[in-house]
Amino acid sequence: MEFRNRDYVAEAKIHSLTRSNADSHPLSASYPSFQVEIIDDEKNDIADPLRALSCNVAHPFEDFPDVHNASTSALSNDDATQILAKDWTTFKRLLMQRFPSSKMVSISSIAAALLKSGKTHEKSSGIHVDELDDPEGSAEQDVKLISRTEYISRLSELKNEVGHAWHTDDRITSLKLSIKVARLLMDTTVLQFYPTSFSLATDILDMLGDMVWERIKQKVEFQEDGTQLCSLPEDFQASDICSDAKETCFNWFCKIGSIRELLPRIYLELAILPCWRFLVDRPADVLHRLVLMMRGLADPLASAYCHLYMAHRAQKLLSSDKGYLITCIIEINAMMKPIISPKEATDERSLKSKQIRVSLVEPAIEYILKCIFKDPQQQVSNILVELGLGQNPSELLGRSLFISVIVHHLLKELPVEVISGNAVNILRHIEFSNDSSFDQCMNFRLFGFRLSERKCSEDVVHAILDMLIQFISQYTNLEEYLRVVDGYVDIVLQNQMKTHLQVILEGIATRACKKWMADSELENLQSIFLKILSHLNCIEDALELDHFIDILDVMRGKSRNNISMHILDMATRNDYISHPTTIQFLSEVAQGLHDVTNSLNMMDEDNQRLRHLLSRFIQMVDYGTAMEHNLAFLVESRGAFAFADELKETLVHSGNRLAIKAMKDAKVQLSFVRSCLAFCEVTIPSISSGIKQLNLYLETAEVALACGLVCHSDGLIDSALSSLRSLALSSDSQRRIDTDCIISAVQKLCSLLVIVPGNPKFGVAGIPKSLLSLANSPSSITPRLRAKISFAIALMSSALSQNKLPYHASSTEVFGNDLLFFGDSSYRQELVSLSHCILQNMLDVIQQESSQVVRGNLALEACNCIASTLPMNNETLPICAKLMDLARSCLSADNAYLQSTSKFLDSWSWISTTTAATTTGCYQAHPDFSQPV
Repeated sequence: MEFRNRDYVAEAKIHSLTRSNADSHPLSASYPSFQVEIIDDEKNDIADPLRALSCNVAHPFEDFPDVHNASTSALSNDDATQILAKDWTTFKRLLMQRFPSSKMVSISSIAAALLKSGKTHEKSSGIHVDELDDPEGSAEQDVKLISRTEYISRLSELKNEVGHAWHTDDRITSLKLSIKVARLLMDTTVLQFYPTSFSLATDILDMLGDMVWERIKQKVEFQEDGTQLCSLPEDFQASDICSDAKETCFNWFCKIGSIRELLPRIYLELAILPCWRFLVDRPADVLHRLVLMMRGLADPLASAYCHLYMAHRAQKLLSSDKGYLITCIIEINAMMKPIISPKEATDERSLKSKQIRVSLVEPAIEYILKCIFKDPQQQVSNILVELGLGQNPSELLGRSLFISVIVHHLLKELPVEVISGNAVNILRHIEFSNDSSFDQCMNFRLFGFRLSERKCSEDVVHAILDMLIQFISQYTNLEEYLRVVDGYVDIVLQNQMKTHLQVILEGIATRACKKWMADSELENLQSIFLKILSHLNCIEDALELDHFIDILDVMRGKSRNNISMHILDMATRNDYISHPTTIQFLSEVAQGLHDVTNSLNMMDEDNQRLRHLLSRFIQMVDYGTAMEHNLAFLVESRGAFAFADELKETLVHSGNRLAIKAMKDAKVQLSFVRSCLAFCEVTIPSISSGIKQLNLYLETAEVALACGLVCHSDGLIDSALSSLRSLALSSDSQRRIDTDCIISAVQKLCSLLVIVPGNPKFGVAGIPKSLLSLANSPSSITPRLRAKISFAIALMSSALSQNKLPYHASSTEVFGNDLLFFGDSSYRQELVSLSHCILQNMLDVIQQESSQVVRGNLALEACNCIASTLPMNNETLPICAKLMDLARSCLSADNAYLQSTSKFLDSWSWISTTTAATTTGCYQAHPDFSQPV
């Protein structure tokens, strides 16, 4: 049965789509239409403060909700109150997370007595005011232990008791219980538990203050019988308040004013602070009196948190006056200076206690400063003058106005335009504020980060960096030096200050090359190097920097690996790498990363990225016309990077690409091409994946044919057949390859065999017969794979039988079989004999498929294969009819593949019937299919 003659060019034209002119390229970038979206600015969405929280609670105040941008000037009173309440709730939760306490807490006996249970809900409106001053003074001044859970539970009970007493109209009891709660804040026995105690106690005080506000407001708006008199506006004046409401309000302040202890008296007045609006038109004036009262608080910790509570409650007044907050900062600064004085710390225990106190006071400082700078429309210059920062630093005579921790949070809150406009003066203030409350180097670092947020003039930048380098040159500690430098690297690079960069690198090298670097130092150095590399255009610019390689050599561990991977990524991002020095440096970097994978437990994702970078590096190396160096580089890389198949696969691809490049160069001898092919042929067996071996053998064989090396091609095809045979006969489940991968490789092999010159010794059908025998071997090959191999061999044999092959090798030295065997009758007879074997093998294999759907699809594919390769006549039509019956029994009638194949065969059946009627006048449509073909 001979294969039919085909005109591949004509068939391609028939099946190709009709071309039409297009106005634009379908892959060109589309320009979006510009539309104006109207946004309703009148609706103010309240941001959820919980979305801004950090998962890391070690430094929770880094991600505290930005009160600076939460200006309440444009909001209604209710909306502003909601925002402030959310911010305060989040602040207290972060405060408790930052300072967790142990399970057992030691408290004073006074606090323990205050926490004793004993509910008093009896009517007590007639109790004398002196009874409010009972501080349980009979208790002895000793320390008692109480569990943290019990403490919180008792405060929760107190909160419920306050609310219960209030709703039963026993407001004096609510006040007495609230005084109990306020007295708890006098106890600073356990320093780290104080923030928790503050958060829980102020929650109760806030509740009392809100209830008092609502009661007085209700007296204004409603009569005793519930009749509404008016609706109090948000901007009401004291004159709008009736005398009865004023009397009630004044009575509350009088009762609170009679409390004996100063701290509870201040806290209770702050709790009902908004109620001053019912009495006076300028309630903010009361704040200055309260600030002066706080000077009587001897304990710095209790005083700082009292100032913090005032900043919180004063926001309900919605006043633009910031003078009292500025006074708060000045007062806290004055209290903290003696604590951080070197004279106060004489031993390690004192130093530790001092550090704890500073860390406890820091949240109060941060919150108050946020409140000061929260309104973007305020005159910041006036605030700086009131803080004393407006004066010339030379007038300070080397003394600091504020301790370092206050300077730190000032730097965080100051608007960037203020920092850039007063950069030199601020830097001087940082220089003078050098104490134990906060590391000076961290203030220098933060100043650099803030300064880089806005571009400054070149003169200012040069002045700042000259001063800074003079300051940090005195640092002998590497970590401090790196912390400061990290904040200014971006400024140096943005302004292209290469001289300053060289000075910085020299300072790092001087300090880093003399010691073993700690992990924190390596992290800072990694940050600096990543910034430098991200600002440079190419890796050669980095290599030109003095001390760059010296510093890189002393790095180690994860930081070194991250820098090395960034270097490789940067080097392989754009152009080819051709400079020998650069290639040598990158090879050493790549070798170091490769070696690390064997000693460190790198994550799979990191390994995958590393393999990708190394593969990309191998691909991008190009020595130009010095191709021998390129091949030598591939040989060295094969020995250096031997841990992943991906890299070996890249080496083979690069070797084949180098062979093609050499073939196009007339000056390169053919022996070099053979060397490239030999390199690939030796490298492929070291790859563990059988399917990758098969595909690489075929790729290399194709390159050999393109270069005119037929002998090399034959050997590589034999190796490919061996790999295919190993895959087919493998019984190891881990080495089993997806059937589709093998089918694709077999189809590629058959496509290649079309242009491979036939071997006169073994015949043109030698390799196809080997494939058929492999398909029929008693192995674990599935029937679907056997059938697909038969289809591929049939299509290949059909192409070989044509008088003109559909395509030829690109090399003029390789002749196709249509020229080598032109007019040779044995050549055609061998193909005819092969067609019978293929056809019979198709029918047998399809019947062996167990899956009904797969069997039906294989039958349809066999029909199309027969129609494409063999003439449709009385021999082939009955076979196709039998296959169609098999497909109909396996597939549904509405299957698209089944319907299209049926129409295709019907057209051939009509042509054949007409031809047969013309010649013999008869045609049998359904012969006996039980007989073998």
